[in-house]
Amino acid sequence: MSLLVGVVGATGTGKTDLALDLAERLAASGTPAEIVNADAMQLYRGMDIGTAKVPADERRGIPHHLLDVLEPREEASVARYQVEARAVVDDMLARGAVPILVGGSGLYVSSVVYDFRFPGTDPAIRARLEAELDAHGPGTLHARLRELDPEAAEAIGPHNGRRIVRALEVVELTGEPFGSGLPEEGGTWRPTTLLGLRLEREALVPRLDARVERMWNAGLVDEVARLRPAGLGTTASRAIGYAQALAQLDGRMDAAAAIAETQALTRRYARRQVSWFGRSRDTTWLHADDPSRVDAAYDAVQAAADRLPG
Repeated sequence: MSLLVGVVGATGTGKTDLALDLAERLAASGTPAEIVNADAMQLYRGMDIGTAKVPADERRGIPHHLLDVLEPREEASVARYQVEARAVVDDMLARGAVPILVGGSGLYVSSVVYDFRFPGTDPAIRARLEAELDAHGPGTLHARLRELDPEAAEAIGPHNGRRIVRALEVVELTGEPFGSGLPEEGGTWRPTTLLGLRLEREALVPRLDARVERMWNAGLVDEVARLRPAGLGTTASRAIGYAQALAQLDGRMDAAAAIAETQALTRRYARRQVSWFGRSRDTTWLHADDPSRVDAAYDAVQAAADRLPG
């Protein structure tokens, strides 16, 4: 089965569990399957609680790839991820295994699934924008991006300074909106079927809020305290939950305020994920709480495999 499977959807919809269940179901039918992480924050070693990374002893013996490949002081790059993830996928396909790409980072998923290249970079432009970010924070740059490319500004949000800088750099380099080079549905890099999980907002919001509370109860602040001495780069230190835990450690927020801000940012991020993944008409959407979702996912994968040439 020379097919790439993607499992996408908003935070809190159960992508990890579905991917594990689907991998087991495929293996039981005689087709090995392995999981490829497509969550930018799960690339980082030691960032476990705040990213809801599945522990090694809960991976059911299913091989996982591209987890824990960066130190928190390093900066994640979607262009680098694309190269590494595609190499992993091609290796699996050559071995006869089904790659299951799992994650909520829309650009990371798309970088693997769709056939497109990233615009180049200009060190001088990047340095100037990063200096402005350091001096004034992301708000000013986000306002500028909103004028130049409202769709990119909405997708990125006002807090992700690094991605705002990248979007403005691309706009300045190409004269085109940041999103204009991103793929539409179709034009996949390898034969692919996408499975999406969705949940009504009134059900998802309390689930997300409870998830954040569990992270604090599980020791997120202690996790950040352990990571801090070795250094946290810009990406890691600004990740949702980690930035708030740092503020709590520094005394700039109490626990209640840190939790509340993390909950608000998580809800906002989930809305952006719904918008991003909802653009594709080729996704098979499954309800997150449907007890038959694994059967439906398996059937969708088999149907896609049956349509492959040869």
